[in-house]
Amino acid sequence: AEEESLKDDVYTGAAYGDLEKLHRLVELEGRSVTEPDGLGYHALQWAALNNRVAAAQYILEHGADVNAIDHTGQTALHWSAVRGHIQVAELLLKEGAKVDAADLYGYQTTHVAAQYGQTAFLYHIISKWNADPDVPDNDGRSPLHWAAYKGFADSIRLLLFLGAYRGRQDKEGCTPLHWAAIRGNMESCTVLVQVGKKEDLMVQDNTGLTPAQLAADKSHRQVAFYLGNARKVHERGCGGNNYFGKLSKLGLAPVLWCIIIGLIVAYIHSVIAGQYNSNMTLLFGFFSWLGVFLAIAGLVMFYRCSR
Repeated sequence: AEEESLKDDVYTGAAYGDLEKLHRLVELEGRSVTEPDGLGYHALQWAALNNRVAAAQYILEHGADVNAIDHTGQTALHWSAVRGHIQVAELLLKEGAKVDAADLYGYQTTHVAAQYGQTAFLYHIISKWNADPDVPDNDGRSPLHWAAYKGFADSIRLLLFLGAYRGRQDKEGCTPLHWAAIRGNMESCTVLVQVGKKEDLMVQDNTGLTPAQLAADKSHRQVAFYLGNARKVHERGCGGNNYFGKLSKLGLAPVLWCIIIGLIVAYIHSVIAGQYNSNMTLLFGFFSWLGVFLAIAGLVMFYRCSR
């Protein structure tokens, strides 16, 4: 009987999108859609968690508050972010849901989406609804911190593209790279290092540890080696402002440039100049010099692309 009672309520109807049950319970039996269940959660939250758009619409039409919070301070919009349900989130936002609503821990919708790696959801609420991609929670951690800690590389790339600050330090002095190192997330560390600078590898938390030292402290040897090696590469001057540092960024481009110039000179001397001493046809001369012109044009483009 108790199990049957649990099933026959507005919360189950909302979770499963059972409009017939909701209609019977609300309109025929007078059940409320505004009261939380025994755990403190609202029917609208259950509908949002499972992307039950029609059920959410019905609940809102029958008096539910779109910004109602549970005992943790979360709204239905927070719950839609857990599984990245854009459709129900769109409904909630159009009905007046606050995109910047924060729970007891300071988590906004962007934090929750980053914690669960919901990259498409993040892009939608940031680009369309102007959610803040860099807002800190109560501990000073941004969505980028959470994406790095959880190891969601695509979310990291998106947040960086949308302007999140990779050098933000939380209350413990940790940057997103620190948190990626703590968890041993190699891909997250790689993304952050590739877009970062030497200073990012040298930032110390409140205990005086760099990301590489934290990774070593947590026995993530591969990550510690990678971060330590990345720092050594920077310290050797490969990313410096001196002449050799700039030259190193070009890689093999100068060598290839010299080889191509040498081949052009050899071609002109051996083929074109050599043919002037014999009977060179007009057509042969045209294509010979056309080849030289195209080679020089290719060199110019090669130089522009390698800058």
